[in-house]
Amino acid sequence: MATEIKVPTLGESVTEATVGQWFKKPGEAVKADEPIVSLETDKVAVDVPAPVAGTLGDIIAKEGDTVEVGALLAYVNEGAAAAATPAPAAPAAKAEAAAPAPVASAPAASDDEEGGNLTLSPAVRRLVLEHGLDPSKIKGTGKDGRLTKDDVTAAVAAGTAKAAASAPAATPAADAPAAGPSRRQERVKMTRLRQTVAKRLKEAQNNAALLTTFNDVDMTNVIEARAKYKDLFEKKHGVRLGFMGFFTKAVCMALKDIPGVNGQIEGDEIVYNDFCDISVAVSAPNGLVVPVIRNAESLSVAGIEKTIGDFGKRAKEGALTMEDMKGGTFTISNGGVFGSLMSTPIINPPQSAVLGLHRIEDRPVVRNGQIVIRPMMYLALSYDHRLVDGREAVTFLVAVKNAIEDPTRLLIDL
Repeated sequence: MATEIKVPTLGESVTEATVGQWFKKPGEAVKADEPIVSLETDKVAVDVPAPVAGTLGDIIAKEGDTVEVGALLAYVNEGAAAAATPAPAAPAAKAEAAAPAPVASAPAASDDEEGGNLTLSPAVRRLVLEHGLDPSKIKGTGKDGRLTKDDVTAAVAAGTAKAAASAPAATPAADAPAAGPSRRQERVKMTRLRQTVAKRLKEAQNNAALLTTFNDVDMTNVIEARAKYKDLFEKKHGVRLGFMGFFTKAVCMALKDIPGVNGQIEGDEIVYNDFCDISVAVSAPNGLVVPVIRNAESLSVAGIEKTIGDFGKRAKEGALTMEDMKGGTFTISNGGVFGSLMSTPIINPPQSAVLGLHRIEDRPVVRNGQIVIRPMMYLALSYDHRLVDGREAVTFLVAVKNAIEDPTRLLIDL
């Protein structure tokens, strides 16, 4: 008996998705509740599990197809798992007679997105091909051990997954011309997430009066506090002490003082929020996502770090939900972890501001009339000038700077 696999409910106001990747092929055995296909929505990827055990039957929706909630994706043939089990081996003599001629071994990653028994997403496959890697030598950290872009990037840096070069079929003639530079192109359809990101960012540019103000912050005291307490912090709370906890608390304090930065425009009205739902930019295999820390103003530094750590782990596994991404009154984007010196981040509508953090580097500064070396970071606040005045934006950024340079302010709410 065949059981239908349909597109599940994807979340409030989400009516359709794009078929991202099939994890199984027709005829392969599947277990009940085992993920067999990934659907890409405007915000997250959703894995659809098999409703029953059996073998995957006909696939109705191909990769790249747009499907609506309730649409038929495929069939699972119940009780047919045994059909996918290899039959007992025939006697050796007969097996040899029936065996096809041996073929050359396949390359590490072929154009059908397969590398050995690994199924690679288009983005991962492209990285593997570009760097000539053997994906079977890379340990996957994604869901069910699948490779992510971060896994491949780490393997490139370590130089541990180079594919063995195939031996030439014949010695080339001495006067054979050298091969020219590669001019290979590849067309990959934009994921639904990337399309949505592009659309929203362009809307922000078109609709908001964007302006960015900058400042720099001396990270000396925060670095010293982190170095002094990080071991005790991790031992007590089970999570590493990072800088995002400090910045999130500083932002929440500044938002209380400058509520316009935490507001948004709806029609001809301004909505002021007395809570701080902080969106934090997190890198995921399919792109940048912004899950939300709810009521961050009421959380401790440990609570914030635990929440961010959980977001990062689930983002790599593709396990973030629509609820994780919904809402948000202010965004913090930390480009410094990738080495960014300075940027002008774009607001995340309908929010009115975003804080960009950048890399920390030693620079000469003047303190008490003396030139000294300090670990400095540039801060960038992009804001919607329709709602936030320049004075408010600068005051907000200075408040964040003061709290980071003197972390005691975070304890006494100053």
